[in-house]
Amino acid sequence: MSADTPPRGFTHYTADFLGVAPAQLCDLPLLSGLLIAAAGAAGFTPVGTPAVRQLPNDAVAGWLPLDDCHIALHAFPGEQLLLLDVLSRSVHDGRKAVDVFARRLTARQVRSERRTRG
Repeated sequence: MSADTPPRGFTHYTADFLGVAPAQLCDLPLLSGLLIAAAGAAGFTPVGTPAVRQLPNDAVAGWLPLDDCHIALHAFPGEQLLLLDVLSRSVHDGRKAVDVFARRLTARQVRSERRTRG
């Protein structure tokens, strides 16, 4: 691999936000905005608009396609839980996307991990 070739690896961040106010987890415009803000903070280029939907079981699912991967979330208001998934090429800092959610949501605890993929 030459110096001009970007790394082929991928980074996968996952985060569990525990103790989040149910009102935040049901707020579809808030979650949609957080997906956009998270992408911007990490230097991602969205290739579409966020899709954030209320599910039949009162959960919420959201997804934002990026130029090379995605940011996805699943919110469970009854359990005060948001699960976040940030998959990107290693040239981006997905941790910055997680930090956007951590600053805006009123989570009692945030657990996250990073894995190298590919």
